[in-house]
Amino acid sequence: MFRAIADVLRQIGSAIATVVTLPFRAVARLFGGASSTAHRA
Repeated sequence: MFRAIADVLRQIGSAIATVVTLPFRAVARLFGGASSTAHRA
């Protein structure tokens, strides 16, 4: 029973981690693209 609870908590934690890191990845991609285009100009 404790193992099942631990598995559920682990899945919830991983889902929260992905949701939290997605916006930062998008912002990093935006800034990375902006910097690469600025260097070309």
